[in-house]
Amino acid sequence: MNPASWRQSSYCQESASCVNVAEGEHNTILLRESEHPEVILSTTRKRLRALIRAAKAGRFDHFPES
Repeated sequence: MNPASWRQSSYCQESASCVNVAEGEHNTILLRESEHPEVILSTTRKRLRALIRAAKAGRFDHFPES
C-alpha cells in the first residue's frame, strides 16, 4: 500500500499513537496503528460504521473484569 494513501486524524499529535485509515481493494477499509504500521486490519465500511456508532453510544465504556 502506498504510504501516501494512509490518512490520519488532524487531532492526532505528532508523538502520539494514532489510528491510520486507507481504502483497500474490493471496497475494504484498512486500519493500522501508527506505532505498529506493519499490522494491518481489514474491514468493510458497514462494519466500521457499526463499530464507530457503538463506541459513540458508550457500548465499550464498561467491560466486566476477567
